[in-house]
Amino acid sequence: MRIGPIQPTDAEAFLTLNKTLDEETSFMLYEPGERNTTVEAQRDRIQGMLQSGRSIIYVAEEHDTLVGYIAGLGSDIQRTKHVLYIVIGILQDYAGQGIGTQLFNELLDWANEKDIVRLELTVMAHNERAIALYRKIGFTIEGVKKCSILVKEQYIDEYMMSRLLHDGQGTVEGD
Repeated sequence: MRIGPIQPTDAEAFLTLNKTLDEETSFMLYEPGERNTTVEAQRDRIQGMLQSGRSIIYVAEEHDTLVGYIAGLGSDIQRTKHVLYIVIGILQDYAGQGIGTQLFNELLDWANEKDIVRLELTVMAHNERAIALYRKIGFTIEGVKKCSILVKEQYIDEYMMSRLLHDGQGTVEGD
């Protein structure tokens, strides 16, 4: 298993990974078949993200196939440049093998280098496996977004979760 930063040359494989995730789980944002991004547009997004220095995607690859990813999406806006929004997806055949933890560890190292203070994400309230991973990594539930997502004609609540890497004054959380 290789884990490393995404490259523009990964655009087609990354798009395939996301489309597969859309098909095999209802926990991702897009419905099956709804993602209409082209390989060229995906490559441009990856290049732009890498050039910004405020966002990163780490991919997990096995046997030349992308099997998971974690994206940390940052901002250039002064008031929120300390925040990183997280999205993670792992193919079902690879879930429960520690890949999520490895991806988070890579992202945490990157976030600390970039002086990120706050990590945040949303997760469907019934996604127990993901919630367990996020708690293991140190995330806590901050609130509930009621009827946040519509899946198969049912409104689903989402938890808003976060983890502070430090308090903005250099003190690491837990010190």
